[in-house]
Amino acid sequence: MPGYAFLTVAAVVSVFPLYFMVVSATNSSQDVLGSRMLPGTSLIANFTALVGSQDVASAMWYSTVNAVATTVLALIVCSIAGYGFEVFHSLGKDRLMSVLLLAMMIPFAATMIPLFQMFANMKLVNSTIAVILPAIATPFLVLLFRQASRSFPHEIIEAARIDGLSEVSIFARIFLPTMRSTYAAAAVITFMTAWNNFLWPKVILVNNAYQTMPMLISNLRAGYVTDYGVLMLAVLLASLPTMVIFLILQRSFAEGITGAIK
Repeated sequence: MPGYAFLTVAAVVSVFPLYFMVVSATNSSQDVLGSRMLPGTSLIANFTALVGSQDVASAMWYSTVNAVATTVLALIVCSIAGYGFEVFHSLGKDRLMSVLLLAMMIPFAATMIPLFQMFANMKLVNSTIAVILPAIATPFLVLLFRQASRSFPHEIIEAARIDGLSEVSIFARIFLPTMRSTYAAAAVITFMTAWNNFLWPKVILVNNAYQTMPMLISNLRAGYVTDYGVLMLAVLLASLPTMVIFLILQRSFAEGITGAIK
């Protein structure tokens, strides 16, 4: 019984921020500051004020483009890298993997300035490409696919090679369908990270023409007076895509993470 009580309290604590966000989107700024816990009647007014002051459709579009492109490219690049690290195993690849894992300890702020200079030299500042490229190969995803590849039977690969299949065909026709749960887990992680990315787009996109939803939310707090009802509505709209993706892929996400850990 105490265990169920603890889980109930933990569930309420976990869900409460989401509930408060939804309720606050329907209330005025004064009601939000007053911590009103019931739905209000200001949803339409907040939405009108939001679309009147910010280009929400454009921000949603560019966030979607960045997140989807980053996710697709990251899955392709990192799955091939993880597959190669494990299937074509060697001592040199182990050492290279160790270097990649060490790179995870370097904060992004330490590499942001040289990264900006590199893209500036390539004339890619204020472009969607500059937002996407740094995120398509991450050590975490490479490690995730490498660990998942360890559970893949190597005997199947050897049999496929004897039957005359090329390495590309083995990867595309045998490995990829088998690792669907790992791809789903990687897709959820990458999409959420790319969608919520704020610092790098804020640095590399020098004007608001290509602003994303996190940048739009930041702009709502840039003035002297913040309308918290409008702000919470913008936060709610920005949260919906990631919630939908997670709800759709949650079962595969759990299977993929569990399989990678094993």
